[in-house]
Amino acid sequence: MSNPQSATLYRRLFAYAWPYRGRIALSIIASLGVAGSDAAIAKMVQPFVDRLIVAGDRQMVALVPFLVLGFALFKGLSRYVQEYFIKTTGQLVIQRVRNDLYCHTVDLPMRFFSRTSTGTLMSRILNDVGLMQGAVSDVLVTIMREGITLVALTGVAFYTDWKMAAIAFVVIPAAGAPAYFIGKRIKGYSRSGQVAMGMLTTSLEQTFSGVKVIKAFGTEEREKQRFLAVNKSFYSFVRKVIKYDAGSSPIIELLSACGVAGVLWFGLDRVMSGEMTQGELFSVLAAILLMYSPLKRLIRTNNMIQQAMSAAERVFEVLEEKSDIIDLPGARSLERPQGAVCFESVNFAYDQEPVLCDFSVAAAAGEVVALVGPSGAGKSTIAGLLCRFYDPTAGRILIDGFDLREITQESLHRNIALVDQETFLFNESIRDNIRYGRADATDAEVEEAARLAYADDFIRQLPEGYATSIGNRGLRLSGGQRQRICIARAILRDAPILILDEATSALDTESEAMVQQALTNLMRNRTTFVIAHRLSTIMNADRIVVLEAGRMVESGSHQQLLEGGGLYRRLYDIQFRDE
Repeated sequence: MSNPQSATLYRRLFAYAWPYRGRIALSIIASLGVAGSDAAIAKMVQPFVDRLIVAGDRQMVALVPFLVLGFALFKGLSRYVQEYFIKTTGQLVIQRVRNDLYCHTVDLPMRFFSRTSTGTLMSRILNDVGLMQGAVSDVLVTIMREGITLVALTGVAFYTDWKMAAIAFVVIPAAGAPAYFIGKRIKGYSRSGQVAMGMLTTSLEQTFSGVKVIKAFGTEEREKQRFLAVNKSFYSFVRKVIKYDAGSSPIIELLSACGVAGVLWFGLDRVMSGEMTQGELFSVLAAILLMYSPLKRLIRTNNMIQQAMSAAERVFEVLEEKSDIIDLPGARSLERPQGAVCFESVNFAYDQEPVLCDFSVAAAAGEVVALVGPSGAGKSTIAGLLCRFYDPTAGRILIDGFDLREITQESLHRNIALVDQETFLFNESIRDNIRYGRADATDAEVEEAARLAYADDFIRQLPEGYATSIGNRGLRLSGGQRQRICIARAILRDAPILILDEATSALDTESEAMVQQALTNLMRNRTTFVIAHRLSTIMNADRIVVLEAGRMVESGSHQQLLEGGGLYRRLYDIQFRDE
């Protein structure tokens, strides 16, 4: 891997490992002990053969058991220290990578999440980083131990007889070409396999999130076939990785056999001619045989490196994503504002498609402004812009006269409460869900917020009351109950600006009436933007803004708009025709 992209990946991983250089140094020292033990064993073969076997030195016999045990103890201790420190270092490195990846991803703008599936992100944070984790830990161990051992044994072989060592050493560069070819193939197929794993994770996430729809439409078999197809695609790439990985060992075995055969042919001829002793032959041969073992393990390690690098590429792709929603230098912290909001000639487009055109609205502090219009008119986009999920492509948005881009995002979001049509609740207790926007709130404050949201009664009827765990996405509760918990969360947040995005759209009439009472408590003394399709919920708004195709076409009170006979009147007549 000599191309610039690979070199960049190595540098980035090295930067993550640098804080643990002390642990790595200890591991290197221990690796020298492992390598020295193997080199010493290879070197001891010569006196063992010449003095013990050939010459019959009886004093040598008494020393052999102690030498064997001593080398085993020293090598075992060195190996333990080396593996412990380098493997824990690998885990710490990957822990930092995963932490940075998660934190960076959470900070990315909504535009990124709108084009990237949840399953793909989960696959990168879990599967890709996991692949890096296994590879980095084992790779660091193997490269250090086997690399140093290979160098030490090579030194012993050349020191004992450089001619024979040179014959054996030809195998090492000869193994480079197949190792490079195999590694390149493994990297390509591994990356494709990780893409397929992302599709697999996406399929799982969609199945379990939409299981109610799947069962309602009876499409279990269709989803099974879709999953089986994606899983088969994943297997096809993994099979190719296994094929090339398995092929590396026989190739290296064959090349090693060629090297050993050459050494034996040349060495035996020299022993017979008296140019070297039997002990010298066996010492060189032992060093060479021991040398080929770390070589084979290093080739296999290269295969693991290629898989880890393909995973690292995908991980760093996310880390290189830049957020276009950032705090400007010198951005001010917005203390609790009065709540006056002003949209000045705001334009916005997703990619190239315009969504808002020259939108201008001013809401005084404490005023209730309703946004109505057909689907796709731009209502939810206005809410997203006010929360600064996106920045306008033209124009500006002001709170108490300050441009949102001049305000820190933390202080902006601290002063805005959102109740969305998607009632997302965490798989935690009801108390924790209500407290989510204010972690320091007391139990009494949580219960008061629930009372104002008309949620206290049904919460106390649950088996564990406020400590009840509500399951994934709050599915153990009804739609109206979930919405009232979301409203309690917004009440406890106590922000001066409130956004209600279709907060009652999915509720039945009885639930809507109760939620509407809770919303009345929530809207009190707050600047409120209400997005609604049901006109009955916004008739009492201070002002109603009517949008069509991203433009404001009407503005006024309910009665004024009815008398105007425009789009609002047509929408009203369609909804209330029966009445």
